[in-house]
Amino acid sequence: MAIFAIGDLHLSLGAQKPMDVFPGWQGYVQRLEANWRRLVQPQDTVVIAGDISWAMKLEDTAADFAFLEGLPGQKLLLKGNHDYWWCTARKMETWFAAQGFGSLRLLHNNSRTAEGKALCGTRSWMFEPGEAHDEKVMARELGRLRMSLEAAGAGLEKLVFLHYPPVFPGALAPQITAMLGEYGVKRCFYGHLHGASIHRAVQGLVDGVEYRLISADSLGFCPYKVL
Repeated sequence: MAIFAIGDLHLSLGAQKPMDVFPGWQGYVQRLEANWRRLVQPQDTVVIAGDISWAMKLEDTAADFAFLEGLPGQKLLLKGNHDYWWCTARKMETWFAAQGFGSLRLLHNNSRTAEGKALCGTRSWMFEPGEAHDEKVMARELGRLRMSLEAAGAGLEKLVFLHYPPVFPGALAPQITAMLGEYGVKRCFYGHLHGASIHRAVQGLVDGVEYRLISADSLGFCPYKVL
């Protein structure tokens, strides 16, 4: 059994917002499916780190989530900045059950266990050097990350998944990185970055934490094997 991660699928099987118009995204759904089926087994876990569907309402995500349901593995869903359909956990879980989407679960204000690891995460929030950001939103996301890390308890290694990057060239999102240090996190995975930004992404060891970009186009639409 294994743990995989990928973010920013930007599925639009039920919406009129094709990603194929962007360089490198041509035929991405077919490429994603082929890579996923080649690598992921039914007993594996895949963390999807936000920006999952372009749908605006939960009921409009049906085609996108049916596609994911048809792929092997258990999927843990994290919120991204474009997941406008995201609502309360209770409503989403009830809707997934009604649709028969039994392999979809939320990673939101909680922690999940797989392969002896505690999987934690939240969307986080935008932080760029010299740019203003919403302190209230950041505070809320910090609370969610702490809730997730607390839910993991002690005794298991904590793997953290975020949508927004916590590290940048020459800068850090200090509240996020401080919390990772506080809870002894050694590996953190993030998405959100596309196109030219991929080449500027900070990856590797920073202050004792290993960071890895997992946006779909940065991975060639191939789930990344975390463990």
